[in-house]
Amino acid sequence: MKIAYQGIAGSYSESCARENYPEAKTIPCRTFQDAFELAQNDSTIKAIIPEQNQLIGSINIETLILKYRLNIFAEHFYRINHNLLVLPGSKLEDVKEVHSHTAALSQTSGFIREHKLKEIVMADTAGSAAYISKKKDKTKAAIASKLSAEIYGLDILKSDVQDDKENFTRFLVFQKDVSQPDFKKEEKYITSFLFKLKNKPAALYQSLTGMSLRQVDMTKLQSFSEKGTFSSYYFFCEVQGHISEEKVAGALSDVELHCSEFQLLGVFKQDTFRKKST
Repeated sequence: MKIAYQGIAGSYSESCARENYPEAKTIPCRTFQDAFELAQNDSTIKAIIPEQNQLIGSINIETLILKYRLNIFAEHFYRINHNLLVLPGSKLEDVKEVHSHTAALSQTSGFIREHKLKEIVMADTAGSAAYISKKKDKTKAAIASKLSAEIYGLDILKSDVQDDKENFTRFLVFQKDVSQPDFKKEEKYITSFLFKLKNKPAALYQSLTGMSLRQVDMTKLQSFSEKGTFSSYYFFCEVQGHISEEKVAGALSDVELHCSEFQLLGVFKQDTFRKKST
């Protein structure tokens, strides 16, 4: 298996890929779009993409989901553990600057203020680790993953330096070929789909009524505007259950009656994280 991800070696996306697919070959990409394109053009490559973070919310990949229409193969919730990485032998009192992505810096602001460190914003977390490794300056540190420390030969001076210890990112795995697991009563599933409503009053309310009547739980509903307009919207929706279940299939048929466009994106097993968080 080959898995494309956005970023350079040591990123949290690669960390998630390695944890869940230890035998896979990982492929770094400059952008999310590059990862999607690799998966679209080669059925042997999957793309692992962050979809939502517990603290900062949506990563806003919906337009890429719409553009490429790839099958969602799996979901994974990955714990983001920020680490202070330094050159081997460095001590905390040596460090004056901390380099990382703006999100990582904001999520570790308490630690940074406590130690009176100067923040330096960089393009990504793994890139900051590579920079520290290259500069050979003990006054500079990076906030990045454990994998980054291993790859770039850095020491982890402090682990779990994030302000909120419960910090998970949900990743989706996309592939070109359509596949879905066989339904088993003992398993829990997510069914994911895109839709665009017909231009009529109360269309959204009418389309979702069937879910309530059939007792289908919706786990996500996110709207985003169609390219080039503020008057036409797509919806990215997920529900609990497998499309082969009568109530789920019926609810989706109810939605589709009110749509000018509807596409099933994927059916996949729920990550076990969902059981822990309920």
